[in-house]
Amino acid sequence: MAEEITLTADATRPTGSRAARRLRAAGKVPAVLYGHGAEAKSLAVDARELRNALTGTAGLNALITLQVDSESHLAMARHLQRHPVKGSLDHVDFVIVRRDEIVTADIPIQLVGEATTLHNEDGVVDQQLFSLTIKAKPLDIPGAVEVDISGLTIGDAIRIGDLKLPSGVETDVDAEEPIVIGAAPQAVELPEEAEAAEAAEGEEAAAEGAPPMEGEAPPQAEEGSGQPTDAPSGEGG
Repeated sequence: MAEEITLTADATRPTGSRAARRLRAAGKVPAVLYGHGAEAKSLAVDARELRNALTGTAGLNALITLQVDSESHLAMARHLQRHPVKGSLDHVDFVIVRRDEIVTADIPIQLVGEATTLHNEDGVVDQQLFSLTIKAKPLDIPGAVEVDISGLTIGDAIRIGDLKLPSGVETDVDAEEPIVIGAAPQAVELPEEAEAAEAAEGEEAAAEGAPPMEGEAPPQAEEGSGQPTDAPSGEGG
């Protein structure tokens, strides 16, 4: 379930791109706090503390108490912006929540177990869905949902309806949506088979472009194709 973490936020940060760059250089992450009718606040939080908060057991769904001067706000991190190359956090939106309200969150899907029978048949574990959108109270949000694939065989599928979600957790995703499929082994074309196929294609192409054999009528142009046709020559001058 989600864990609760406390972070101290600075509400005096200047705004603007230059100020944001200076904050990041100083090890801070620009942020904004809003929600439940509260006026949006521009904040700054320590980059290392925020990273630690969002890489715990709850991941990005950690419940965070932001200490802003003499006030505290219960919030969750949403709309994270990352550096395109470094991957570091450039900006984060904190949305105010209540412990008793239902919120929407995406949680990762983790495959557990070993599909022994499937592998013995040279089958492939084909994971179709890697995260699941759920609804739950903030403290009821699981860190992940596990899918046991140990009984998977070729042709089998584990679907959303097969999941056993924790109490208080629901999803609106279609129950028939496949999460993982036991796929049949893919046919592998041997090198000699590929060479034979290429040779056959080459012979067919050569035959199509060859001139007509002796005694064989030349191919007729299709009507309306615009191709010239051989017309009989007129007699006399």
